[in-house]
Amino acid sequence: MAAARGWLGTPYHDQASVKGVGCDCLGLARGIWREVVGTETLPVPPYSRDWGETGSSEVLADSAARVMIRIDPTSAGPGAVVLIRMRTGAIVKHVGILTGPDSFIHSYERLGVIEEPLTSAWRRRIAFAFLFPHPRKRKT
Repeated sequence: MAAARGWLGTPYHDQASVKGVGCDCLGLARGIWREVVGTETLPVPPYSRDWGETGSSEVLADSAARVMIRIDPTSAGPGAVVLIRMRTGAIVKHVGILTGPDSFIHSYERLGVIEEPLTSAWRRRIAFAFLFPHPRKRKT
């Protein structure tokens, strides 16, 4: 959570992942990964703003499941990465980090990286939850 809070105030920027400069919601999760786990293991191809409305496979969830620890969203606690459906029937396309039982951090267009209440409107849209894997040991 400390790593996530370090990103607060970072402006929103589509497809970016640079603390203090700009990131979108995926870029926020990628930046936190680099801080707590290490080098990113999956390449992220360019994506359009409407990528979540154009496909039917859970690309984001499937990719997360390859490198993260999947948990039941109803038991997710602080530090968990949550994947959110922005509308009923759509694939997940938004990422947040839980910071408490009723709060989360995410990067949102026009607002940047913010911490806000996990209202019932947000909570009911959570479809998947994951934990970061343990950090890799670095060679000295």
